[in-house]
Amino acid sequence: MLFEIDALVYRYPDGTPALEGVDRLFILTAYTVDMLQQSKALVDQARKSGVQHIVHLGACGSDDTDVAHYGWHQFVEHYIEWSGIGYTHLRPEIFMQNLLGYGGVPAVNNGVIRYYMGHSRLSWIDVEDIGEVAAAVLRDPEAHRGQTYRLGYDAKTYGEIAEIFSQVIGQPFRYEARPPKEFLDRVLAAGGDPAYMNCVYNSFSRLSGEGLRGSDETFDNFNRITGRQPTTVADFVREHAVLFRY
Repeated sequence: MLFEIDALVYRYPDGTPALEGVDRLFILTAYTVDMLQQSKALVDQARKSGVQHIVHLGACGSDDTDVAHYGWHQFVEHYIEWSGIGYTHLRPEIFMQNLLGYGGVPAVNNGVIRYYMGHSRLSWIDVEDIGEVAAAVLRDPEAHRGQTYRLGYDAKTYGEIAEIFSQVIGQPFRYEARPPKEFLDRVLAAGGDPAYMNCVYNSFSRLSGEGLRGSDETFDNFNRITGRQPTTVADFVREHAVLFRY
C-alpha cells in the first residue's frame, strides 16, 4: 500500500492507522533532506504498529562513504537497525533510467548524450531490477534479514554507453560531458531541494574531476536473489530504442 508521509500523518481517511495489520514495509524517500525526519517518523510508527520487516531503498556507496547524501541514507539504515525491526538495506548504484532524462531534461537528443559526470566509469542498474530485488526480499524476508545488498552490475563510462547506443540502434551517438553547475542550476530551477541537490552537485563535480572511489564497483548478488541475470546497458538501450532513435 502507498500513503502520503510528508505531513507525517499515518491514518486513512476513516481514521484507521495506515500501518495496522502491515508486517512488511518498503521505504523509498524523495530527494530532500526531509527524508531524515520522514524516515524516523515512519520507522517509529512501524515499531509501534508491529511491523516485522523493513526494506529500505538507500543510496550507493560503502559504509565509509564521504558523500553527504549517501551518508544521510546510511543514518536512516542505522535508525532502522536500532528500532529492532528486521531489515534489508538496498544500495543501488546509478540508474539506467537516468539515460532517459533527469529533472525534466532529456539526456539523449539527436544522437548526443549529455550528462554531468565527466568520463568516470559508473556501475549501472535498471530500476526495474531494483524493484525485482525488493519484491524478492518482501516475499521472503527471513532469507534476507540483516543483509545490505549493493546493486550495480554493468560498469560503463558515458563514452562507452554512446558506443553501445550506436551498435544497438544503428545510428551514430556521442557523449558530451556537461559542467555539473549546469545540472545544479536546472534542477534548482525545477524545484529541487537545495540541500539535497547541492550534495548531488558536489558528487557530480568529483566524478567530473578526480572521480569517486568505488563508483565502478559491480556485484554478483542479483542472480542469487532473483534467479535471473541483471539487465545490461545494452539490454536497456534495446528495450527503449524507440525513445532514442532520431
